[in-house]
Order: sequence, then structure tokens, then C-alpha cells
Amino acid sequence: MKILLVGATGRLGTALHATLTKRGHEVLGASRSHTEHPVDLTDPETVRALYERTGHVDAVACAAGSTPYKPLGELTHDDYLSGFLNKALGQIELVRLGLPVIAPRGSFTLITGILAREPIVTSAAASTANGAVEAFVRAAALEAAPVRVNAVSPTVITEALDKYADFFPGFEPVPLERVVQAYVRSIEGAETGRVLELG
Repeated sequence: MKILLVGATGRLGTALHATLTKRGHEVLGASRSHTEHPVDLTDPETVRALYERTGHVDAVACAAGSTPYKPLGELTHDDYLSGFLNKALGQIELVRLGLPVIAPRGSFTLITGILAREPIVTSAAASTANGAVEAFVRAAALEAAPVRVNAVSPTVITEALDKYADFFPGFEPVPLERVVQAYVRSIEGAETGRVLELG
């Protein structure tokens, strides 16, 4: 398959790129810093330009999206807007603008996270954005068929505990490889409208 991978230069994206390539797929990496396929999820014109460069693809996978983490009383309108643009609307645009170029039975795999269902202190913006992505996946799958739309929703990743352990006390981490395999399941499988929860 020809797979467009957005967020290809991050920890998850790098591991996913390697696995998909080993499985025989042609993987086109894209990210803000990518020289051949730059894209900024907060700017739909760069998403549109990305699809113009890649042409038709069999699958789109996203491993990108950031949100602010602040106490509820410190979150501003701009913080919520930033989180929504980066994590939710950017991925929605990947699907909206990608529908004309995706293969008839292709797939979109988006990224959310455990904060949609198990929030932590300082996660109001992140939980809101993640919840929006999950709701969109379920709704979009009803109308996109036979194109499939899924999301991967992991808890904190084991390999990132050095940075995030204090934010997720008592949460059981999930190994990066399990997250990668959830993407493989979504891309190569037959499910749609699913939020693949890990942890």
C-alpha cells in the first residue's frame, strides 16, 4: 500500500514508519520539519498542498497533534483554540481534504489518547480535543464507507515515562510497539468507526 504518514519524525511516527516499511508498504512521511512533504495541521492549505504532492494514497495515518496542559483556571480561549486546531481540527482536515484522493477502500487512522476517557489535572484542553477526534471518527465512518476511519487511543507510552510519568500517577503505561500494532490493525484490517483503546 501507499501510505501517507503525518507526524513521521516524532517518536511514534518514526517507529510506525519503520514497521510499515518492513511490512512492505510504501510510506510517505510528512511533518512540519519534513523537507519533501512539509505540513502544518493548523493550516488547511498545507494539508491541501500535501495531497496535491502525494496524489492518490491507500491509507493516511496521523501520529501528530499537540495540546496545552495548564490548570483549568489558567487555560485561555487561545489555549483551547490551539489545542483544538492542533489535535482535532487538523486531523479532521486530513480526512475532509483526503477523501478525494484516498483509495475506494482505503483508510484514515487518527490519534487521540486516554485523556478523552480518563482525564488528569491540567488536561481540560487535551481531553476536549481528544474527545472531539473520537466523536468525529464514529460519525465520519458512517458516511465515508467504504473508506474506513479509525483512531488509536493509547495511555501514556512506556518509552515516554521519563517525561510524562509524573502526569500519569498510577496509570499503566503501554509499550510503543503495542501502539504501532494498533495502527497496523487499523490500516491493514477491515474495521471502521473504531477507537482502538490501549490502556
